[in-house]
Amino acid sequence: MIVKGFVKKGAYHDSVTLMLVTKEVNQSSGVENSGVVMASENNKELLRDAGLFLKEFESLTETDLIVSVCAKDEDDATKAIQLAEAILKGVKSSALRENVGFKSLSQAVSALPGANLAVISVAGRYAAFEAFKALENNLHVMLFSDNVSVEDEIRLKTMALEKGLLVMGPDCGTAIINGIPLAFANVVQRGSIGIVAASGTGLQEVSSIISNLGGGISQAIGTGGRDIKKEVGGLMFLEAIQALEQDPDTSIIVLISKPPSSDILEKIAHTVQNSTKPIVAILIGGKPQVIEDSGAYAATNLEEAAHIALALHSGENVAQRLSKLQERNLALIEKAKELALGAKGWYIRGLYSGGTLCDEAQLIAKDLLGSVYSNTPLNPKFLLKNANQSFEHTIVDLGDDEFTKGKPHPMIDFSLRNQRILSEASDKEVAVLLFDVVLGYGSHPDPIGQLQPAITEARKQNPHLLMICSVCGTNGDPQNKQEVVRRLTELGVEVQPSNAAASFLAFHVVLNLNSTLNR
Repeated sequence: MIVKGFVKKGAYHDSVTLMLVTKEVNQSSGVENSGVVMASENNKELLRDAGLFLKEFESLTETDLIVSVCAKDEDDATKAIQLAEAILKGVKSSALRENVGFKSLSQAVSALPGANLAVISVAGRYAAFEAFKALENNLHVMLFSDNVSVEDEIRLKTMALEKGLLVMGPDCGTAIINGIPLAFANVVQRGSIGIVAASGTGLQEVSSIISNLGGGISQAIGTGGRDIKKEVGGLMFLEAIQALEQDPDTSIIVLISKPPSSDILEKIAHTVQNSTKPIVAILIGGKPQVIEDSGAYAATNLEEAAHIALALHSGENVAQRLSKLQERNLALIEKAKELALGAKGWYIRGLYSGGTLCDEAQLIAKDLLGSVYSNTPLNPKFLLKNANQSFEHTIVDLGDDEFTKGKPHPMIDFSLRNQRILSEASDKEVAVLLFDVVLGYGSHPDPIGQLQPAITEARKQNPHLLMICSVCGTNGDPQNKQEVVRRLTELGVEVQPSNAAASFLAFHVVLNLNSTLNR
């Protein structure tokens, strides 16, 4: 094996672009591993850990680009580096053809005087500085960058409040503003349901379900997951609720997050209590009583939140709408009995790319199977000793930082999940494999093309293995949900319309199997 590197000073590319390039390079002939990253200290450390670090990288800064390849021989390494250069050059040329060639925020503001939103994706060290400049120019900010300090986040959001602006982020991966999907978002219908979310895939799941069932989204405002923590104080979550309260195009508001700290929950409840618009809230894993007491509708899962919002929008009785969901769930219980007849083993393994969807699955599992093991468990006692090795009933978030440091997110690169699919299939005690497929901008353009080899091989290894999944997205997405569902079904995968439905079905199959085996 040989490690060969390429350096380009002052050539910044955002993390999504670099993830896509890394994925392509890793598929090159003879390549064992690669890293296409900006030369931040954290990334250089990751290269060291991966055996991809060269002395020439030492003096570089995070505005410099590194391409490092470990390959069978020098010829393979050289070809892989040339491939990376060609892809990056193509990205730059495409941007220039689209007239996105501004070298500073000031230039962009001068050229686009009507703009009111800046999307910032630069190295974390510089992200706050650029965000402050955007606010000074009276621009709302979507801060895709991570590695921004809590102190800077608080300063940015305090400044935004003073100017009547929003700061979505840092580490905000999803938003839909005036019908435009930003970052990892889906193509949904316009409508009058607004969303505030401290959860990227939670926002995607709810907005997609609403759109797929004929509803529409006015605005979907992401805040970044840290916003609802005690240190930040829910500054933008609360401000976003107020923004939707004042938005004439929004008639229903949906709130999505993991449980906020108790004092922030009280502030949210107070804001909800004073709202003139119906509000639906899903606090995954949290206690709904405070929200219910404030006058909001508390949902137990993401799908339920979407249905409540749709019922309120159409004037339908909420209880009747939810009763239809219960009827669907009763049908799934019967379906689970049938599926269990052809399955063997007794454990379930969940392999998720969406962190919120992973949490939701755990929450549903808790009611049916009890707590399950995870690298991000709802119950800390069920933390996996080794995130790469499942134990008993396990549901894993493959998008968690421990899996994505220096590597593409599993919505982009399916290699890690494919490895885990084959690993779980080889365990004859595993009866059910549960997973998600998240569509939309930023996600892999052909997810089934990526999954098919692993699913086909897993069936050969374990013919009785039952695979159940949900597809988060719409027919308007670049990948086309209908086509993705069709191809998954042809592969023998049981596809459900939501993560909640897929989880409910999967856990009831396991309940039937364990009952049969008296476990």
